[in-house]
Amino acid sequence: MAVPSTRDIDEVLPGTRRLFVDERASVASSDASVEKHGDVILVPPPTKSPNDPLNWSLARKIWHSFLVCYIVTLTAATSNVAGAASVGVNEQYGISYDVFNTGAGVLFVAIGYWTLLSSPATHLYGRRILYLVGTVWGLIGNIWFGHLTNTSDTVWSQLFVGASESVAEAVVQLSLLDIWFEHQNGTSLGMYTLATTVGTYVGPLIGGHLAENIGWRWIGHMGAIASGFTLLLFYFGLEETAFERGRYIDLDRAEEHDAAHGNVEGVPKPTPVHQGDHIVTKDATEKGLSPHLDEEAAIARDVSARRREEVERNRLSDSFARKKSYWQRIALITPASNLRGLGLVQYVHRLWHTMRVFTFPAVWFAGLQWGMQNIALSFYLTVEEDYWVNEPYNYSDSAVANMNIPTLIGSIIGCFYGGYCSDKFILWMAKRNNGIMEAEYRLYLMVLCVVIFPLGMWLFGIGSAQHWDWPIPYVALGFIGFGYGCAGDLSITYLADSYPDMVLEGMVGVAVINNSIATIFTFVCSYWIDTGLQNCFIELGVLSFVIIMTSLPMAVWGKASRRWTLERYANFLRIRDAPYHLTLKLTNPSAIKFIIIAALLAPALAVNIPRELQERTGQCGDNCARAVVPGFRGPAVVASYKAECEAYLKVTTTPEASTVYVTKSVPTYASACSGETRYLTACSCAGASSVTVEAPTPTVTKTVYV
Repeated sequence: MAVPSTRDIDEVLPGTRRLFVDERASVASSDASVEKHGDVILVPPPTKSPNDPLNWSLARKIWHSFLVCYIVTLTAATSNVAGAASVGVNEQYGISYDVFNTGAGVLFVAIGYWTLLSSPATHLYGRRILYLVGTVWGLIGNIWFGHLTNTSDTVWSQLFVGASESVAEAVVQLSLLDIWFEHQNGTSLGMYTLATTVGTYVGPLIGGHLAENIGWRWIGHMGAIASGFTLLLFYFGLEETAFERGRYIDLDRAEEHDAAHGNVEGVPKPTPVHQGDHIVTKDATEKGLSPHLDEEAAIARDVSARRREEVERNRLSDSFARKKSYWQRIALITPASNLRGLGLVQYVHRLWHTMRVFTFPAVWFAGLQWGMQNIALSFYLTVEEDYWVNEPYNYSDSAVANMNIPTLIGSIIGCFYGGYCSDKFILWMAKRNNGIMEAEYRLYLMVLCVVIFPLGMWLFGIGSAQHWDWPIPYVALGFIGFGYGCAGDLSITYLADSYPDMVLEGMVGVAVINNSIATIFTFVCSYWIDTGLQNCFIELGVLSFVIIMTSLPMAVWGKASRRWTLERYANFLRIRDAPYHLTLKLTNPSAIKFIIIAALLAPALAVNIPRELQERTGQCGDNCARAVVPGFRGPAVVASYKAECEAYLKVTTTPEASTVYVTKSVPTYASACSGETRYLTACSCAGASSVTVEAPTPTVTKTVYV
């Protein structure tokens, strides 16, 4: 069997990619242009734009990573610190501990659903705006909590505190993946998980000491001070990382791509295509296309010239050729290129479109893992605050706060294991697999978490109920912390690896799922514990074992799941990234009908579409779909059916007619297909249809590309 070159095999499935060049592969000469660091292929490949975050210096990347991880720590701390004030608030106002559990439920609702409601802003207005808005929510919530006097204040202040943490649920992960390469996902998302765990455990630790030494109100006051400082720091210190990579096609690479495939002045040459597990070469002239070659060449030259003109315009544009100034890099809003007006219609469309992420199994898997960690957090923090302050332990507020130290230590170890160690592990596994990485490799490391986390839940619950001496419950808390860092890190990294261009929406889905689960269990927490502390934690341990064990079927059938959702993923990206104007999404059977309607509405489009075109469109689309390998983040294989499709879809019209193009390509990957989306490219037929109508031009030939 012939071994495909790096370019040909590159990411047949999202989550399956080449990290190393296989020495046994018949590597094409064009592979020399593949961006590598040492022997690791860089995915995504960096552009030559000075504004590409992937091209930042290491110091600049570290500073940006520190800032976004800092806000994760801050929001996690302020979201988990309210319980440290429960004793003081109860003594002063008689507000019960159950009210704080209700407040925690409201907090989880705010985190999950504000993450969902605010998610479209990231793509339309940039990353920075959500960081700043989130900090303002935190400022309001902490000021309110510091001045609470009744039950309503206790509960509803947490609504704003939770909204502030929403930025840490999805936008931070996207910001980190903007600046680091995919083989560094484990480490970068490990930093995120570590920041989450540090805030989760250090927040109550500091809050307990504040409540005991200077008063519980200072918990809110210190949170407000930190939020105000963060607002200034982020306004002047956080750079925008939104970068529309698909718009920056390097002209040299485009020319190299044409040369590699024998395209002289845009005339296609027979090229290798995948058929099953083999690579074969077919000659388009065998399809009986010789009468059309001269006309095809003329059309191809025109397409090539237009494409190069667009590429050159991108290269010479200010946003590509010139480095942005400091004030441009910290602009409050960085509008998307397809933003129209205020973008309100687009906002609603994107919000509704985001709901599609709940059809991806990997999103549910990661959501369940994080949901289990939040369930455990609610229960063992409640036990610490309600049981360990009584006989026989008689812990003070500061002593209860110190119980977060073992969980912090365990979580740091878990983050290192699930982050840095998982990156090393997948590199090792990829080398053993001829240089190919599978996203499921990370899930193999969940084996430790399956054992350690439930064991920690059982030991802590039974030990607290039986009043064991402190060492065993403290070790159990360390085990729980390890699971928090490990399971959370591995699950979201698996999701990011599986669907690399759907990170934001994927994490939005995870946030909604895990916080919805946490909300339900928070409201029943006190009642469940009251039925018997020991039995409660035994049942929680069994539940955690079952949830974490879902890693096994995901490790076995995860790739099949990715293959099953491949078309859904491509359609998701196509709809999300499609230009807002002059582009209407169609289902395949409606393509011809739409062209007819457009002809009736626009007199300039006097197109005579023969029945033969309608009959052969489906055949052409089937051929293209079979011949083209979807090139996620990598060049697609150029189909030998390209000329055949063009020949099928040629229509003659009047000189007054404009040009209508019907394409089936994924806009995000237009550059990977060496052509603009409105032209026929290697990716034609890879996704659902869209129609672009251009202004009238004096032409004799009417070409419809499907």
